[in-house]
Amino acid sequence: MILKTQKIRAITAHYFDLFVNSPFQRQHINLLEQEIIGSCETLLDIGCGDGAHIMGCAPHLKKSIGIDIFPPAIARARERGLYSQTILMNADKISGCFEEHSFDCVLAFDLLEHLKKSDGLSLLSAMEKIASKKVIVFTPNGFLPQSTINGNVHQIHRSGWTTSEMQTRGYRVCGVHGIKGILGEESLPRWRPTRLWKLVTVLIQPFFLNIPRLAFQIFCVKTIMAPR
Repeated sequence: MILKTQKIRAITAHYFDLFVNSPFQRQHINLLEQEIIGSCETLLDIGCGDGAHIMGCAPHLKKSIGIDIFPPAIARARERGLYSQTILMNADKISGCFEEHSFDCVLAFDLLEHLKKSDGLSLLSAMEKIASKKVIVFTPNGFLPQSTINGNVHQIHRSGWTTSEMQTRGYRVCGVHGIKGILGEESLPRWRPTRLWKLVTVLIQPFFLNIPRLAFQIFCVKTIMAPR
């Protein structure tokens, strides 16, 4: 009887996690796919990691280049085969490697927070020159402390980016993953029980989509008017 009860609990927990994690993991991905699919044919993904975030976009792209400074990440991206080309390169080198308006979309997904503020501002300027249609940035709302993850020192957070400063640069901003304060490092709930607070985050996500200044993370899009 005890084993049967434990099995029921395990199965219930499994399906609960599926129910919660799917909308949690998809909100920002859905926004990304809405911005890229049908409007962009070429993509430069800076700090691409393993490329999992563009899985839905990849079949719709004629050309995509992923760059990252962490060799294991580039190796995983190559294994996935989602990019036309992957390059092991520091983000601060993009200005000298890619021409102005050479990609429909330039993306920095979970990257800006890992850079010093001055380097992040320089990167945004470079991205805005390379893009011909839009620049997309996904980052925590404000500074969120984070240390090394799995031996990767590049995962340390070094800066914070707010809704107001991105809007000042001409970005329209959406709020992602509910209200700021519930989640912490690695997007995990700050309090127990973890499953409960993850569920709360999922349920309130839609309410903060249009209140980005209060959201945990921000999804930012800038339209670029490239000369013809």
